Amino acid sequence: MAGGGEAKGISLEYTPTWVVAVVCSVIVFISFFLERILHYLGKLLKRKNQKPLFEALQKVKEELMLLGFISLLLTVFQGVIGKLCIPIHLTYHMLPCKKQREEIAGTGHYQTAIFSGELGSTRRLLAEGSGADHCAAKGKVPLLSQKALHDLHIFIFVLALAHVFFSVLTMILGGAKIREWKRWEDSVGKEKYDTEQEPSSKFTHVHEHAFIRDHFQGIGKRSAIVGWLHSFFKQLYGSVTKSDYITLRLGFIMTHCRGNPKFDFHKYMVRALEADFKRVVGVSWYLWIFVVIFLLLNVHGWHAYFWIAFIPLILLLAVGTKLEHVISQLAHEVAEKHTAIEGDLVVRPSDDHFWFHRPRLVLHLIHFILFQNAFEIAVFFWILTTFGFDSCIMGKVGLIIPRIVIGVIVQVVCSYSTLPLYAIVTQMGTSFKKAIFEEHVQESLVGWAQKARKRRGVVANSRDSPSNMGSAGGSSAGIQLHNVGQKESAIEEAVAGNSDPSNSHQAKAPRDPD
Repeated sequence: MAGGGEAKGISLEYTPTWVVAVVCSVIVFISFFLERILHYLGKLLKRKNQKPLFEALQKVKEELMLLGFISLLLTVFQGVIGKLCIPIHLTYHMLPCKKQREEIAGTGHYQTAIFSGELGSTRRLLAEGSGADHCAAKGKVPLLSQKALHDLHIFIFVLALAHVFFSVLTMILGGAKIREWKRWEDSVGKEKYDTEQEPSSKFTHVHEHAFIRDHFQGIGKRSAIVGWLHSFFKQLYGSVTKSDYITLRLGFIMTHCRGNPKFDFHKYMVRALEADFKRVVGVSWYLWIFVVIFLLLNVHGWHAYFWIAFIPLILLLAVGTKLEHVISQLAHEVAEKHTAIEGDLVVRPSDDHFWFHRPRLVLHLIHFILFQNAFEIAVFFWILTTFGFDSCIMGKVGLIIPRIVIGVIVQVVCSYSTLPLYAIVTQMGTSFKKAIFEEHVQESLVGWAQKARKRRGVVANSRDSPSNMGSAGGSSAGIQLHNVGQKESAIEEAVAGNSDPSNSHQAKAPRDPD
């Protein structure tokens, strides 16, 4: 084929069947190979009773399915999108690369010039020339060329995979840091507790405790400023110390499970973090909105991606400072109210220490930070592999290097400081999570609670039924079932966050929003 036929490419009807069969076989083999890997990884997690990580893997599969659906839509509608025409003057504004109007107007593939910086590119995709020819006949240009659509397709795929990869990397590195605290848990577990009596009645001055010395900065406006500065720098060099861990652990136990002083706080904390991981690894709808906004701001001369790189860094430092400050507030509460204390130092967890009284808000911020950092890194590698280092979209070298450095700093600080801080400090809220129960206990209690709801529904229906209005026996049975339902409802509330239904008067009814 020559001329126009060569430009548009050879269709499937003139392609050798062995070529079609070979390419199809390779694609199917790679797809099944990756699917089997995920399948066996899921079986391995199930066999090791890692239900939270298994659910996170399912979330990854959902993201891959979403990517496949996006890919399908872009492929099916690329012809339709290519035939959407707009006036040429609209293409002169908000360009990623600065080009002369004559250059853009002189090519039928102006979008290729905009997105790749390669005017007159010889790369051809499916139905490349059809949209441009269709719009040229009207004196207009395509809304998006096939080349630009293909590049956008690749970018979305790279972004989602980068987010999943860096989220997993953060959880692995952060989890390794948290598991180092296991020796602190074991050292506390070796101490002998008298479960029938209160802890030691010995009086000690509050400033004799390392926890108070490390976090109490005095009283007054000046001390408050010093406290925030101390929290800011402490997240960078020693986010959680042994005295922090032991004190926060004891505060949690004395507030939520006083009857079990040997409660394995570390195991609970790891389970709660694994349960949160399935939320972090996903790409929520509002994150895609940010992607669209960032793509819109990628205008030549604005250096938008350089300034955007500071967003995750600033948020990360703010979150880490706040988490450290929560620990300081717990120390201040004790130091301001007491000069000496009887027994062990016990802090009082409360939602009041967190932004908007919502500890879970920190998780949403960490989710956004990881996604935004993945966006920066994904954009860099996408431009590097697709357009080259010298592309006008890449920007100046003096702006590229700081972006990379910031991305590495965010990844390291989030993994080794912020995530471990989140894991322990967010347990200092008024409520706690259902991860406090073992998996089989959670399943049993949830099943029991669901049956209770059904029974209450049956009781309500039988009570409203005219045939049972005068039945004393029916009323008696209904009252009994209703009482049983109330007891089982208490268990359901315990699943949402209370470790001991019998001690529900000791703490505020826990909740688990997710």
